[in-house]
Amino acid sequence: MKSQKKVLFIIFTVLTMMILAACGQSTSTSETLNVGTDAAFAPFEYMDKGEMVGFDVDLLAAVMKEAGYDYELNNIGWDPLFASIQGKELDLAISGITINEERKQTYDFSVPYFQSTHMIVFKEGAGITNANDLVGKKVGVQNGTTGQSAAEKIMGVNSPTNMKYENTAVAFMALANGDVEAVVTDNVVASEYVKNNPDAKVEAIEDHTNFESEFYGLMFPKGSELKPKFDEALKTVIENGTYAELYKKWFGKEVNVEELLKAE
Repeated sequence: MKSQKKVLFIIFTVLTMMILAACGQSTSTSETLNVGTDAAFAPFEYMDKGEMVGFDVDLLAAVMKEAGYDYELNNIGWDPLFASIQGKELDLAISGITINEERKQTYDFSVPYFQSTHMIVFKEGAGITNANDLVGKKVGVQNGTTGQSAAEKIMGVNSPTNMKYENTAVAFMALANGDVEAVVTDNVVASEYVKNNPDAKVEAIEDHTNFESEFYGLMFPKGSELKPKFDEALKTVIENGTYAELYKKWFGKEVNVEELLKAE
């Protein structure tokens, strides 16, 4: 009898250890992920009364919930964002970051979550009708962005009139102050600025001939194990209607998610 009790005790102990080990493994998705952004890119991410808000902020919350992770979102600025991802100080980043071949050499990206192009913002009456009219003018861009690259394709990489700023908000301030004659940035950001600043007397135009379409993605350190998990979570959020709700909330119109899903 004592022998049987001893055997049962051993079995119970082993089972208990296995259960505890399994519980320990199941908590892996409850780790707190460190996420970075540059909250100066309305309406995707910006500061409102001391709080970070925007389309990216809401989308991140939905994707994190679907993936089962806790997270902290930190406003660290544009250039530090890339350095911190490369140095693996951040687990991922979201900040209207365009997926392109050059960046893919250094970082991993999720499936696309937003389609964009560039627009030119300028003072009314400036006589700008397309991107070629930017030649010879002082043009503000955010340093290290595809907006900078788009402007450089027209004006030349070493053009002295291509003025680089820390973020798009500062570039718009330069336009308001007369330091530049135009700003090249993403279409939604450009439209948002024009809409929210009627007294600035600015307008925005697209140029589909000179400005190509591009896609945003979540950015990860190269080789991150998180990418496939977030690809799946992002696809689910896009397919289950959550994405469309957030899109309507922030941009005031419907979105064709089928076109977005094709861009994988």
